[in-house]
Amino acid sequence: MNVHHITSKNFTNYGKGSDFHEIFEVFGLGIFNLDTNEWKQERALFHSLLKRNSFKIFLEQNIQKKLANCLLPFLDQASKSEQIVDLQDILERFTFDIAFTSLFGFDSNCFPNNLNELEDIAYVKAISVLEDMILLRHLIPNCIWKLQKWLKIGQEKMGMVAQENLYEFLNKCIAYYKGDEEKRRLRSSEDVDESNSCLLKELMKEGILEKGEMVEKYIRDTAINLLLAGNGSVSSSLNWFFWLVSTHPIVKAKIIQEIKDNCLTQDANLITSLSVEELDKLVYLHGAICEALRLYPPIAFEHKCATKSDILPSGDHVSPNTKLIYSLYAMGRMEQIWGEDCMEFKPERWISDRGHIKHVPSYKFIAFNAGPRKCIGKDMSFVQMKMVAIAVLWKFQIQVVEGHSVTPRASIVIRMKHGFKVKVSKR
Repeated sequence: MNVHHITSKNFTNYGKGSDFHEIFEVFGLGIFNLDTNEWKQERALFHSLLKRNSFKIFLEQNIQKKLANCLLPFLDQASKSEQIVDLQDILERFTFDIAFTSLFGFDSNCFPNNLNELEDIAYVKAISVLEDMILLRHLIPNCIWKLQKWLKIGQEKMGMVAQENLYEFLNKCIAYYKGDEEKRRLRSSEDVDESNSCLLKELMKEGILEKGEMVEKYIRDTAINLLLAGNGSVSSSLNWFFWLVSTHPIVKAKIIQEIKDNCLTQDANLITSLSVEELDKLVYLHGAICEALRLYPPIAFEHKCATKSDILPSGDHVSPNTKLIYSLYAMGRMEQIWGEDCMEFKPERWISDRGHIKHVPSYKFIAFNAGPRKCIGKDMSFVQMKMVAIAVLWKFQIQVVEGHSVTPRASIVIRMKHGFKVKVSKR
């Protein structure tokens, strides 16, 4: 009820706060850092863009191609060679490429062609380094981390290097995109395919990118915000989903049977080309993903700040300029919210007696935030997670390497501390 009050009922009283932009400075003027009217305008814009059929088609085709041409062939190769792979690293590369292509319209090609090309990519690893830096800024006094930043030591130094790597990569991509866009403008409109469209193309239609010198900074800040949401969050969710399913064979068997009953009326090789309508039939899979998100929400906590004094439903008094932090991870494991079986992985808790998905209010199932700031990419994330889950589970067995420790890493995004070491075999 406190979260419902903060995120919805008294939403206008809880904003980012005075030090939020300093802590999250890497996100610049992207939607994650905006507040008040600027945030409302940016949210309305992106809500409109993400709902367009042209973008939805482009995203779905993007995921299908990446599955068919990259992820599935890679896992097939891993199964034949019986080589141990870090599925967390693989999925981070996969979702980075998806998020990047959704924005720029061309592939960042982070995904390796084979098992021998798994070298670290600085700008991909930069995101998790920046997440660690942001968490530390929440845990120590401002004066300490600012001193570390000034002295260029510790996590702040690592963050500065990571930010430079990410900025350098994005600046090159922006220059390439602008040059490629100039070539497209010279072509006849009859030669331009309008059936699908990346986000930058949609923004240009709206005239948003006609901002002179601010264009590159706007694109870069937008890209960083999108990569946090579309890369780290989705890959984290998929990792925990695959781990939970691989350690619960009955759940896995039910998901596979549901896929067989609803999606394989034609050629089984078309498993990567399922429509959204077909995905919506998979109620048990949806419940399993929700259950994974409940136990392991990708974003660990939310940070708010009170503008005026307030009384929470719990009776606690909040003074002006008080920072409030609530843990999404803890809320998903509270008996008073989810019942005595709150620590169990039970997709059935999301399914009604009539076989439909139960509606759970966002302030209870808070993985996608709640109230006016609820994630506008929620539906898009579910589509991506379902497409990946179906394709991988249908074709492969994922087995955690014996003795491998799977535990959350303390960061803004809940990744696996020691990676996700698995053996892959054909199902």
